[in-house]
Amino acid sequence: MTERRHVSALALVVAAGIAAPSLAYADEVVNLYSSRHYDTDERLYSDFEEATGITVRRIEGNADELLTRMQAEGANSPADVLLTVDTSRLERAKEMGLLQSIESDVLEARVPAYLQDADNQWFGLSQRARIIFYDRNDVENPPQTYADLADTQYEGQVCHRSSTNVYSQTILAAIIENDGEEAARAWAQGVVNNFARDPQGGDTDQLRGLVSGECDISISNTYYFARAIRKPVDGVSDSLDMIGWVFPDQGGHGAHMNLSGGGVAVNAPNRENAIRFLEYLASDQAQEYFSAGNDEYPAVPGVALSPSVAQLGFFKPDDVDLSMVAKNVGTAQTIFNEVGWE
Repeated sequence: MTERRHVSALALVVAAGIAAPSLAYADEVVNLYSSRHYDTDERLYSDFEEATGITVRRIEGNADELLTRMQAEGANSPADVLLTVDTSRLERAKEMGLLQSIESDVLEARVPAYLQDADNQWFGLSQRARIIFYDRNDVENPPQTYADLADTQYEGQVCHRSSTNVYSQTILAAIIENDGEEAARAWAQGVVNNFARDPQGGDTDQLRGLVSGECDISISNTYYFARAIRKPVDGVSDSLDMIGWVFPDQGGHGAHMNLSGGGVAVNAPNRENAIRFLEYLASDQAQEYFSAGNDEYPAVPGVALSPSVAQLGFFKPDDVDLSMVAKNVGTAQTIFNEVGWE
């Protein structure tokens, strides 16, 4: 397929950071396959429809289900855009031949290079920092780095998700990329030795573990905690004062970032509309809503943060190439199995 550089009227107004004019595409659609399960994303879709006249038709499910469906549909797939919540899934979609390379001046200008695929098959649209939380009442000297989580002084204090969770896999994959397999294996073994309980539950459950006293230290993505600041979250919001947080590795690589992003499907029947949709998601308007509506960090530098996210403070993110991190996920799972991280 011959690639074309896409510079539309919508692209130009998005690049300027202003709302797009209403365009006459009333009969046009973009078919979205999305594993983002957030009700607040409705605003993103309705604003895009209002700005362009392009109807967003959605099929939602978990990422693995959507990838399997797209593969089975083959050349007859109606999918135009795939959105998912982790770099490894985006990279898997690329490896399965489910995405296509595109050229967009808007996406190239607005999304930092380390948050996009080298072949322009996927682009990061929002981020979550994976950081350390701790019980202020019990922990006087909280870990300041990811490596500290493996220190023997924290034996019996750490809660974490299971090794099969994609967030667990990507943080270990990032350690592999930054520090090598040997260091990653030693870290994983040290964390296992420091577990307060067997790995279980989601990120919110790791925060609840601090409140219940099951653990003194946990790891979670920032948006779960920021959500508890913004609105009531059972088992967390009533006890925010007892929870402290650390953005790790501020003197080193920086805090690990998980990415939500998207790409254009390889057989997209509405390719131009798909590109317009991704460009819209990189606009100031959409980027601000990722933060305000779902407590995420924008992928585009300089976009304002919501109060709940800004309350966590400023930090240095790890700018490791996420394409390379995604390629290490298989090795990460092998290491987890070797050290007994369930």
